[in-house]
Amino acid sequence: MDRRLLIRGVQLLEGPDRPARQADVLLEAGVLRAIDPVLSGEIAGNLESVDGRGWWLGPALVDPHSVLEDPLQGRAETLASLAAAAAAGGYGTVALLPWASTWRDRPERLGLDWPEPLRLLCWGSFSLDGLDRELAPHGDQLEAGACGLAGGAALPPIDLLERGLSLGETADRPVLLPPRDGSLAERGFVRERVEALRAGWPLDPPASETIPLETLLSLADDLPAPALRLMNLSTAEAVERLRRQPRPPMASVGWWHLVADSGGLDPAEEGWRLVPSLGGPEDRRSLIRGLADGLITAVAVHHVALDPEEQLLPLDQRRPGVAGHGLVLPLLWEELVGRQGWRPEQLWQVLCWGPSRFLDLPEAVLEPGSRHWLLFDPGRTWRWPEEGTGSLAANRPCRERLLQGRVIASGLSDPASWALAADPPT
Repeated sequence: MDRRLLIRGVQLLEGPDRPARQADVLLEAGVLRAIDPVLSGEIAGNLESVDGRGWWLGPALVDPHSVLEDPLQGRAETLASLAAAAAAGGYGTVALLPWASTWRDRPERLGLDWPEPLRLLCWGSFSLDGLDRELAPHGDQLEAGACGLAGGAALPPIDLLERGLSLGETADRPVLLPPRDGSLAERGFVRERVEALRAGWPLDPPASETIPLETLLSLADDLPAPALRLMNLSTAEAVERLRRQPRPPMASVGWWHLVADSGGLDPAEEGWRLVPSLGGPEDRRSLIRGLADGLITAVAVHHVALDPEEQLLPLDQRRPGVAGHGLVLPLLWEELVGRQGWRPEQLWQVLCWGPSRFLDLPEAVLEPGSRHWLLFDPGRTWRWPEEGTGSLAANRPCRERLLQGRVIASGLSDPASWALAADPPT
């Protein structure tokens, strides 16, 4: 029998620029059937009913860029496991970068898909095989359904950039490029700050981000305006430079850069090895201010999964990245709403509506008939990892930590799996 559920007194986040309000909602078989339904006594008597005071119902989240190397046989993550992880974390839309063991740079390599209601998008590649030597077929990829074009982990050479952006094949579709020069990083992997100096970490100077950022901003001024997107800002200097730009392009930031820094992360914890490099406390504060001001448009999961064997390698030898769609909303709620005093509407702006604009998608709203919704309980305690979190990745941070705040239901998952009743963590 389809589950029919009335949630009473839940806080609604209905859409951008709309204030939160309290309402009753009717759910049936995972579908949002009605907001403030008018029910006869007989119908109400046959419904499962729960008290939703303190819970938040909002549109499903949007991840503007993540990585999946081997969709079918990956040891670290597969298409199916990533779908389960996204649904468990409340992500209804995920856009995959072309980065893969077989680089997704041709139309025939972009045919990845998820079953409804999950939505999987693919970024096309700016260069062939991600080598930054020749341009990939931009127009063919976009015609095949690519949501835009993306570079690799570092900025392509200036001559290739100018040629690719001047050809006009991208039209008004997003072009996602990282302000990063790997040669300037000098093999460092923690941003050059006093905290990293004291700890003795290999240092990555801010110039590895600010110099290529200047190149991108100059191109944005000089060329016919592509829909330029900046991928993963990470330094206070880059935020301040963007703040001085008269018409700054949209930019994203990785979620882990908002909750961790070299001044507060335990040396034994997961999350030190990233591209771009983890910054210091002032970098994190500046990124949060940029988000709050609207200077940074979107928070990305930028999920990069490692398998258990890779995870055993020394820190300086393993591939950089963290995984964890299921951690993003709880940890950012704790940091931004709990500590920084953000309104929940602001958090949804950077996790849902802003990423939609970043991808050139319509901004989602809660409306009857939709399955793109999630129910979040800020007071729910749980431990990570836990059954039902989906991902196979071995490099998920916060292992065994007691967390507060969890997605307890969504239209993206089987209603039988909803965790509406709290179980005490062990």
